[in-house]
Order: sequence, then C-alpha cells, then structure tokens
Amino acid sequence: MRQDEKRKKHNNTRRSKMRTLIKKVLSSTEKEAAEKNLKEATSLIDRLSVKGIIHKNTAARKKAQLTKHVNNL
Repeated sequence: MRQDEKRKKHNNTRRSKMRTLIKKVLSSTEKEAAEKNLKEATSLIDRLSVKGIIHKNTAARKKAQLTKHVNNL
C-alpha cells in the first residue's frame, strides 16, 4: 500500500505535466512556438505510454489531436 501511494503520486505528477504541455500547445497561436511545444509534449506522451501510465491508444489520440492543431496554424 505504501508503494502504491508513492507510485500514484509520481504518476499523477507526470499526468499533470502532460496536461499542462497539451494546454500549452493548444493555446499557442504562433506556429514556431507550437511546434516547439508539440515536440516536448509528444516526447512526454510517448514516455508515459511506454511506462504504462497512459494507454498507447490514448497517447496516439492525443498526439494526433495536437499535430492536427499545429498543422492548422
């Protein structure tokens, strides 16, 4: 139970960071800044997916959504 608490805390901070980066990408209006933020967000999403913090299909969906947003800028 103690380990579960530690892991939960760790995973929640990672998820929170992911959400923050996603908001950064979606709120950016300049394409260059958005691309920079997209690269950082995609990297983190991939890492979370590999470690099992988020499901691989969720990761793919989020990356596709962000990429589509950046391409439309």
